Amino acid sequence: MAPAYLEPIIFYGASALLILGALAVVFLPRIIHAALSLVLFFIATAVIFILLHAEFVAAAQILIYAGAITVLILFAVMLTQRSQSPESNPFNAQRLLAAIVAGATFAALLPALLSIRAADVPGPNTDLIPELGKAMLGQWVLSFEISSVLLLAALIGAIVIAKEN
Repeated sequence: MAPAYLEPIIFYGASALLILGALAVVFLPRIIHAALSLVLFFIATAVIFILLHAEFVAAAQILIYAGAITVLILFAVMLTQRSQSPESNPFNAQRLLAAIVAGATFAALLPALLSIRAADVPGPNTDLIPELGKAMLGQWVLSFEISSVLLLAALIGAIVIAKEN
């Protein structure tokens, strides 16, 4: 177990990496580099989940988002984008509108964020994983199996598309 004084340091470091990764996704000119910066964002998010004692969610974050979703994004970019001119500008004419909407959203959420106290946040639920397993293989078994067949079909389709090239 790490000393108590390390937790805020790790939190602020992970938060800085999270913000850095998010800004890199938005501002990097090449989409491949932006997609790879998304991995930094996802891993920093997983570190924050670990600090919140949500290890299962952190593992799912790394496996699903940092692994599978990033590979899916890179695969889609490589298949759809044949050429990218070096002078392409990733920004469009609606930058000002996007900045205004983002600022207004932040201003609207700020009072709610400032009103949260640490005492109001519930502690970790240690019974989450067994209950999740019971729900997925009990009440939601049909949805679980349909999604697994859908993922299998997507995997087979990706293999077929890759073999054609």
